[in-house]
Amino acid sequence: MSILYVLIPLAVMLLALAVWALLWAIKNGQFDDLETHGWSVVLDDDQKPPPMDDTEDKPNKEE
Repeated sequence: MSILYVLIPLAVMLLALAVWALLWAIKNGQFDDLETHGWSVVLDDDQKPPPMDDTEDKPNKEE
């Protein structure tokens, strides 16, 4: 039972550390652009990712 006196404050400190790390990452812009880094693997260095539009979900009318 006495181990709870150690584990509960330790859990609260770890939670506070995780919340601080999340807020630090948000403040420093870590979540601003989630798409570009994924596209950089697929595309060449001199190309930008294609614009996002709704034409991919619509059927082709040319057929």
